[in-house]
Amino acid sequence: MQRNTVVRAVHDIGTALWFGGALMGAVALNGAASQVSDRRERTRVANAGWNRWAPVNALGIAMNLVGSAGLLLANKGRVAAQQGVVASSVAKGVVTGAALAATAYSRKLGAELDRAGDVPAEGAVKPDEDTPREIARVQQRLRVMQWVVPGLTGALVVLTSLHGEQQRPAEVVRGVVRRAFSSC
Repeated sequence: MQRNTVVRAVHDIGTALWFGGALMGAVALNGAASQVSDRRERTRVANAGWNRWAPVNALGIAMNLVGSAGLLLANKGRVAAQQGVVASSVAKGVVTGAALAATAYSRKLGAELDRAGDVPAEGAVKPDEDTPREIARVQQRLRVMQWVVPGLTGALVVLTSLHGEQQRPAEVVRGVVRRAFSSC
């Protein structure tokens, strides 16, 4: 077996950026926006932070995808021969697709808030009684999505850990033997 340190590092750093940024935004950035004294500036302040993070997030996502493709290519023989690796790879692909969709949808919602400008709100994703109805709906959707993205990217971290465990020599042997006997 050869080492794939660079491609693995690209993948893992990308996943860390994607997960960490989403979680920090939900906990810290969106939460801190409620501390802005002028309630009409709360969504704008949070959006300014998210807009600054967007290029880094895009880089993290790109690194994750490039790293994932590189790891799949480097491990294609093991994927084909070892029982359980196809299933975990498919699961990781599905979760990655869901995380991409959730991230894109969250960005779309954030852009809607950004275009709204200064509107009164309790926080970045929390409307108050004076928040325009359409903006309140966007905030309520973002309030959910702010947890969906780190949930899905956290699941990618777990699936990456599973893939690492599947690469242990004893697991490879066991999976290859099981695959061989299951096709008999």
